[in-house]
Amino acid sequence: MITKRLLASTPEDIQEAGELLKAGKLVAVPTETVYGLAADARQPEAVNKIFAAKNRPTNHPLIVHMPGADRLNQWAKNIPEKAFQLAEAFWPGPLTLLLDKADHVSSVITGGLDTIGLRVPNQPVLLKLLREFDLAVAAPSANPYQKLSPTTAEHVLAGLDGKIAAVLDAGPCGVGTESTIVRINDKNAEILRSGPISADQIQTHLSIPVVTPEHHTQAVSGNKAVHYCPNAKVKVKTFEQIKDGNKNALIKIAALVFTGDISPEGIETISKLSSNHINYRHDFYAVLHELDNQNVDEIWVEAPPLSDDWNDIVDRLNRAAEK
Repeated sequence: MITKRLLASTPEDIQEAGELLKAGKLVAVPTETVYGLAADARQPEAVNKIFAAKNRPTNHPLIVHMPGADRLNQWAKNIPEKAFQLAEAFWPGPLTLLLDKADHVSSVITGGLDTIGLRVPNQPVLLKLLREFDLAVAAPSANPYQKLSPTTAEHVLAGLDGKIAAVLDAGPCGVGTESTIVRINDKNAEILRSGPISADQIQTHLSIPVVTPEHHTQAVSGNKAVHYCPNAKVKVKTFEQIKDGNKNALIKIAALVFTGDISPEGIETISKLSSNHINYRHDFYAVLHELDNQNVDEIWVEAPPLSDDWNDIVDRLNRAAEK
C-alpha cells in the first residue's frame, strides 16, 4: 500500500481524505493534541483496521472525535448534566468525556466496555472535514502501539508508511500531548488520563470535587503501564544528575532539559525546552523524536515539576521510562 500525503491547505486533498474515510480507509488526521489514526466510527470493519495498522490490542478502547457537542446524544446515554457543563466549557478542545455508550455503538470502538470516550477536537481542518462529510471518527494516536506519539505528518509516516491510505498534513500540532480523560460520577469527577486541561481548570466549572486517582482499573486510551516510548531507553533524572554527565563511554546519551544551558561530558546532544509548561508541551514529543533519531542508547530527561500544570508530562515520562 502506498500512503498518500494530502495537504490540508488544498481543498481537493481535504475532499479526498473525506472520501477515503467514507470508503472505510484509514487516514491520519491532525488534531490539536497529536495526529490521530482515523476511521469512520460508524463502520466497525474500518475501525478494526486501526488495531491491525498500529498492532494495538483490540481490548484497548478508542476515542471518538465528533464535529460538535450536539452529537453527544448520538454516541452516549445517561449523560450527567455536569458532562454537558464541561463540554460547553472546553469543547472544541483537548478534553475527552468517558460516558455510557449508546446502545448502537460497536464494541470494536469501546474494547468491549459499556463506556465510550468522546470529544470535539479544536483543529479547524479536522472540524471542517468532520462537518462537511457528517463524520465522527475513532482516532487513537497515529503511531505504532506504545511508541512515541506523532505531532507532525513526518512522525506519522515514520511509523505507519505503507500501512494506511493517507495522512492529511496540517503541520505541527498546536498543543502537543493527548487529551485529558474525565469520568463523572455522583460524588466527583475523576481524571483517568492527565492532559493539557488540568484538574484546577476543570474544577472551576464543577461544584463536585475533581480528583486524580493514583491508580484506577478503568481501561482508557493511553493508560497502559508502558506507553509513549522512543526506541532509546528513557531515564528521568534531576538537572544536577544530567549536569554531572555520562561516565560510561560505551553508552550514547542524549538529554532533554529546561532549567539551563549545560554541556555535560559524555552526552552526545542536549536539547533545551521552555520552562513554561505550555511551550514545553508543544515541543515535547517532537524533540523526543529528534533525539531518538540520533540512535542513542538512552535519553535522559530532566524531571518536570510536580504540579498540576505538568501532570500530563510527568505521566508520559513515567510510562515511557517503564520500558
